[in-house]
Amino acid sequence: MSSAVPPAGPGRYGRLADWLGNQDRALFHTAATRRWPGAGPVLPRLSRSANHGLLWFGAAAGIATLGGSTRARRAALRGVASLAVASAVVNTVGKHAVRRTRPILDAVPVIRQLKRQPHTTSFPSGHAASAAAFATGVALESRSWGAAVAPLAVGVAASRVYTGVHYPSDVLIGAALGVGAAFAVRGLVPTRGQLPAPGRPHTDAPILPGGQDLVVVVNKASGSATAKASLVRDALPRAEVLECEPEELMETLEKAARSARALGICGGDGTVNRAAAVAARHGVPLAVFPGGTLNHFAYDLGIEEVHDTCRALASGDAVKVDLGRFVPGPGGSRSEPGYFLNTFSLGVYPELVRIRERWSPRIGGWPAGVLAAVRVLSSEQPLRAEFQGRDRALWMLFAGNGMYQQMGPTPGRRFDLADGLLDVRIVHGGRLPGLRLLAAALAGPLSRSPVHAAERLRRVRVGGLPPGTPLAFDGEINEAPPELWIDKADEALTVYRPLPL
Repeated sequence: MSSAVPPAGPGRYGRLADWLGNQDRALFHTAATRRWPGAGPVLPRLSRSANHGLLWFGAAAGIATLGGSTRARRAALRGVASLAVASAVVNTVGKHAVRRTRPILDAVPVIRQLKRQPHTTSFPSGHAASAAAFATGVALESRSWGAAVAPLAVGVAASRVYTGVHYPSDVLIGAALGVGAAFAVRGLVPTRGQLPAPGRPHTDAPILPGGQDLVVVVNKASGSATAKASLVRDALPRAEVLECEPEELMETLEKAARSARALGICGGDGTVNRAAAVAARHGVPLAVFPGGTLNHFAYDLGIEEVHDTCRALASGDAVKVDLGRFVPGPGGSRSEPGYFLNTFSLGVYPELVRIRERWSPRIGGWPAGVLAAVRVLSSEQPLRAEFQGRDRALWMLFAGNGMYQQMGPTPGRRFDLADGLLDVRIVHGGRLPGLRLLAAALAGPLSRSPVHAAERLRRVRVGGLPPGTPLAFDGEINEAPPELWIDKADEALTVYRPLPL
């Protein structure tokens, strides 16, 4: 004979849910009846300012503007992206899954209550989710800015209980969802700190405390170089900082490389390109201070700000870096090789750069780039050239100094600056060049299709180039010789690079 045992699970879980609900309501009542010194004039206004994310959009604009750095702008963008994900999850799933009614406001003083009560369900708190998502997203990219916005986020979350529109559990679960949204965004788009340390192999360079025995050359015509020069002087009081005009750049670099233990350069990619060639020729290490518009090489080194380079100088940490090289073939008027740190290209891209540089001082970089792309793709013809001994019609030939992990709508990044490889991509001639270029960009490295090909090579020969064919390297434009070889000088340059924090 057996006796039936009633299932304990549902009853136990039901009692637990009742107990948690009672505790939640008790906490709400305590918060409603307790006096919060100084909160009266602040929290209701703070709660209203966060409606529709307006507070956080304003905070993002402030971070991007006041921060003035790439890291600050990236932190602001990540905060907004995290907020968008959290808001979408809460409003499309969370609010409809539980449908909890809002608290009764009898115990909440009228002076605290919002003038307009929300009509949506109570669980979870969308304001708390947005606040936590934004603050966490910012902190994942920049700890200092994350610490600055954290009190604001805590204040918004607390204001929802203070004004009586949410139970404490609504706020806690909403905040947890916000933090989860920020980490979900990080899973899709890694933060800078998650990416592998760029460059190899690691090498030692002279330790230069305070910039002693360092000469830094500043190209006055580069983006923000002049403003960065004052930061360099403050951070490295023992360094010699020389500002010069573009026409004086090579002469100044040569003199600096002969007299210094290390050569510093402040400017954009084209300026850094010239300094790299001089540093490699004289056998001195290079210290890069990003002062241009894009600064691709500096960012691939993990250098975003002046203090990043200063850390490397103080510790003597550096890496060996390959130099891309293009060497004229027989019959060329130029006998000396040219060098590139980032990219080399033939086809429509050099003309696009030329038009963009002409218009960017008048209308800005991005509008000028769009205008240049429209003009080039509507008027240019494919380039006829010999590639690896075969005659081809090409819209573009691209060679990267090292393998780029991604190209296209987002900037590419190299994790190894001394891999001995060229990232070679060609876009075949044919109709609809814009779509062909876009398809090649989205496809990435090591891919093939009827309109493009991408592979890694150690040496490339290009011949049969018509007179006057432009070539582009690191943002600079020159005239191409009839024939040239593209290869690399392996580990030809030593560059200071900070170890990841």
